[in-house]
Amino acid sequence: MNSSPGGLDRRRFLRNSGVAALAIFGGGALAACTSAVNQSKGGGDDNAQPVKGGTLKYGVLADLVPANILTNTGTTPYVVGLVFETLVRYPHDKLEPQPLLAEKWTLAPDGQSITLDLRKDVKFHSGRAFTAKDVEFSLRTYADPKWSAQLKSTAAAITGYDIVDPNRIKLTFSQPLGNIFDLLDTAPILDSESIDQLGTGEKIVGTGPFKFVQRIPNQQLVFEKNADYRVPDRPYLDRVEFAIISDNQAQLNALKSGQIHFADGITYRDNENLAKTDGYRVINYEGAELQMYVGANVQDPALADPKLRQAIAYAIDRDRVIAEVFRGSGYATNLPWPKSSPAFDDARNTRFKRDVSKAKQALSGVPKPPKLPLAYSAGYATHEATAQIVQANLAEIGIETELVPTEYATFVKQLIGAQFPGLWITDHSWAQFVPSTLTVSAYPFNARKNASHYESPAYIAAADNAWKLPQGTGPDAVRAYQALSDQLLDGLFLIEIGVRLAQGSATRKLHNVGWTKRRELDLRETFLS
Repeated sequence: MNSSPGGLDRRRFLRNSGVAALAIFGGGALAACTSAVNQSKGGGDDNAQPVKGGTLKYGVLADLVPANILTNTGTTPYVVGLVFETLVRYPHDKLEPQPLLAEKWTLAPDGQSITLDLRKDVKFHSGRAFTAKDVEFSLRTYADPKWSAQLKSTAAAITGYDIVDPNRIKLTFSQPLGNIFDLLDTAPILDSESIDQLGTGEKIVGTGPFKFVQRIPNQQLVFEKNADYRVPDRPYLDRVEFAIISDNQAQLNALKSGQIHFADGITYRDNENLAKTDGYRVINYEGAELQMYVGANVQDPALADPKLRQAIAYAIDRDRVIAEVFRGSGYATNLPWPKSSPAFDDARNTRFKRDVSKAKQALSGVPKPPKLPLAYSAGYATHEATAQIVQANLAEIGIETELVPTEYATFVKQLIGAQFPGLWITDHSWAQFVPSTLTVSAYPFNARKNASHYESPAYIAAADNAWKLPQGTGPDAVRAYQALSDQLLDGLFLIEIGVRLAQGSATRKLHNVGWTKRRELDLRETFLS
């Protein structure tokens, strides 16, 4: 659907502005057995005592795409969080890994190997014991290009797997990997016996607190409690049912009518009202930030000119997007890093403030571009509303765009396959992890192959320098991230709009919802009262 280049119907905009908590590529990590009560405002603000049993009904905007199970797109983070576990987990507020399936580890001083000691009390849902062989299989599978996993380059840098005994493995790297714990926090431990059925969705087998039971495409996903889970008396819930409700208003109606307990797609504006209403709470996924951006295919003759991309960067009204679309739940940025990141830099982060005169000046001498397609994922109200604002901003400086609402699965395919013909709008994640992960892993940012077809030896060098540090934090790392940020600001193949906190909406009968840095659900401590 197209809107007028010169303006935006305010009533329709405010109705549609909202959360699409299913980011086009999102992520996250939570310390073992912690809950949203201790991690987030609004995650649980009462003293209810845990209750065993019950079925959690959760409304999600999009169905699972089984072939994308390792991509952290769409509904996959929620499914992964229920069924699978990883070797370590980050807490929300820092890059300090905590034990999960790995009890302890020793990282070599040169950053080129790590030895992991594994838990001995873990079983797959099939009943098979978890061992070091499963670590090797999972990381090798994660590195396989056929799965399109975003951290596959880091997994591929593991050159040696030395299984010392069934519960100890040494990983050797081709280079220092400053983001190795990002990989260990992200890559799920997979079942080798059912891997051929994972991509089709016939079987989804992990070691996590819930077992996959059933999928009715575009309708429902069902999970049941793992009675043999390693944590005694967890999870509390007997069952989790995902209902595919692809409309924001329909999710709100389902929550209010009691059909669901939890929703991922209610608009920010409606969440403002819910937060003031007895019986409901709004959960901000703190520590699992998303970043809204405009992507540009630099193979397009018009967008190949960096001056045009600079004009776009000056034209965008970031503050309006944050204020109106996200109701102030975020902040404007020029760079991908949230404030918690070691790469965050105030000075570099304000280079492109909205300035219509500078935008027009950047366009002087540049041939008038043809009307550019501006794609966004249909059904995601935040993306549609942001696209409408960006369209109006660009029209103000003489750049015409045509809005292209795109079905979700097609949008993801175009993102991963670098198939957008002009401009696009979506969220990215991963910036809350070690900064090098973003530029060697994420589809839009990958220095060697990205959705924009952007190529730059200087950008590759800066990305590699940041990636190959023995440590992902500290003075040397900060200097490397500053050089990386300068490359992003010079290239502008991605034009950042702002950081936002995704939100979930829940009845107050639901308690202790947890999540990871990738917004994977952690429902071990969750219960219904």
